[in-house]
Amino acid sequence: MIIKIEPLAGFCFGVVSAINLVEKELRDNEKLYCLGDIVHNNMEVERLSKLGLEVIDIERMKTLKDTKIMIRAHGEPPSTYALAKENNIEIIDATCPIVLKLQQNVRKGYLRMKEIGGQVVIYGKKGHAEVVGLVGQTNNEAIVVSSKEDLDLINFEKPIHLFSQTTMSKEDYKSLCDEVLLRYNSNNKTNNDLIITNSICGKVSSRSKELIEFSDTVDVLLFVSGKNSSNGMYLFNLCKEHKEKTYLISKKEDVKKEWFEDCESVGISGATSTPRWLMEEIMQECISIN
Repeated sequence: MIIKIEPLAGFCFGVVSAINLVEKELRDNEKLYCLGDIVHNNMEVERLSKLGLEVIDIERMKTLKDTKIMIRAHGEPPSTYALAKENNIEIIDATCPIVLKLQQNVRKGYLRMKEIGGQVVIYGKKGHAEVVGLVGQTNNEAIVVSSKEDLDLINFEKPIHLFSQTTMSKEDYKSLCDEVLLRYNSNNKTNNDLIITNSICGKVSSRSKELIEFSDTVDVLLFVSGKNSSNGMYLFNLCKEHKEKTYLISKKEDVKKEWFEDCESVGISGATSTPRWLMEEIMQECISIN
């Protein structure tokens, strides 16, 4: 049985940069606080916790003073930076450059919409760390929509600037944008103030095609991801629709021998939040089962 890892699988550069910063800090210090899980993968979070990374939430941060706290790749709202300044906390900022640019664009869009009585709309997962950071750029006034069913929250008679969380499905975003455009044009005959920004990360959007092509080269696909990864669940469901013998796992213990009956080849891939070392560990498990 041939077992192989997708060559392009592994962390995106934003996550790589964040983890490099953590490891660098922990070489000189026994402990480092991180606001939320640095990556949506329990196995990697566990590995870093053994090195001294302690995950905290915003309530815990309020009790800390004169220390260092890392902001993960998902980014944070302005209120977090204000709290850090108030408590004399040094921020180690690992916000992904793509997310940071999007935050800046959302802020600009918000200021323009305020001038003309419009709305900022963000397509994303409600409560997701990146979305919380984006909404914070609008004084928490942005409208968050997760599906077409949420579009009734928007006033289509007013100007709209629409953005997307960077890790959403490009196909789903296009479908939602088409519906927004249709409703806007039917409700607004004189105003052309509808702006749609394509803010999905290129790394995420390109993964769809790459992953489907890879899945076609194997009989069984093991997709490695944390269930709380938006990117991971999107890619897994995409694969599952394309190839029935696609299985979601998070660690080597999840692998089942019966999946490989009458199987000549197995492929292993994962989300942009899945570490390469974990996929290699799972490959060794498959080899031992074979």
